[in-house]
Amino acid sequence: MDYALEVKNLSKTYKRSGFALDNVSFGVPKGAIMGFVGENGAGKSTTIGCILNTLFRDKGEIRVLGKEMRDQDTNLRQRIGVVYDGDNFPGYYTAEQVGEVMRGIYRKWDDEYFDKYLDRFGLDKKQKIKTYSRGMTMKLAIGAALAHKPELLILDEATSGLDPVMREEMLEVFLEFIEDENHSILLSSHITSDLEKIADYITFLHEGKVLLTVEKDEILYRYGILRCRDREFEALDKEDWIAWRKSGYQIDVLVQDRERAARKYKGAVIDHASVDEVMLLMIKEERR
Repeated sequence: MDYALEVKNLSKTYKRSGFALDNVSFGVPKGAIMGFVGENGAGKSTTIGCILNTLFRDKGEIRVLGKEMRDQDTNLRQRIGVVYDGDNFPGYYTAEQVGEVMRGIYRKWDDEYFDKYLDRFGLDKKQKIKTYSRGMTMKLAIGAALAHKPELLILDEATSGLDPVMREEMLEVFLEFIEDENHSILLSSHITSDLEKIADYITFLHEGKVLLTVEKDEILYRYGILRCRDREFEALDKEDWIAWRKSGYQIDVLVQDRERAARKYKGAVIDHASVDEVMLLMIKEERR
């Protein structure tokens, strides 16, 4: 498989807090959207910082578009679009000034393309960014990231804080972007419903460790949540489940093959799994 982004055994320790990325490994295939999920503080932003080389890593290999990311490799950075959760541009700038600055940085910057997104998003290019709403500032950042024609988009909570209508609009833009099979997206988000709509793969991160990387459709169409009591749970074969959580008298068990479990455990209640349920089960309770 051809990867737009490969992270292998990435480790980084913050000595004061004790937090550490612990051998984080995953890959984003070309032409795909990888959802990157985990609770606040799981290490998603730290991982992205290491990928972009804005944070030093203790060890590990990171390859972006087939090359090791290095500060001096400006050609590689030209091929990456980045949107952060927060202020991407100074508030005293206008969108027009953002375009002027970006034009001087990116060789493939396209003014017409940028203006197209400003019009599509309803953004006034003469208006100060500090007067924009949060949704407007994120739209501007996404439009600017796309206007220099990147091959890889890295989005760090780019849709958080947006209302459902705005989020849906952004998801449409992302899907349009990957219509080109050479384009790929790493989308860090805690809004799992968004990932269910557009992601091809999901990587679950918890306390600096990757718990699982899986195709999204495998979660939705193969995984299941088996509901049972203590006695039924004790009778389950360990190879049939991935994680479990007890809630009152009920135990929710994540099974990897819903249909096989239904055949094996006659009469068991097994529901379809969602990305959100899988994440909660993976990070909250016991894992095999």
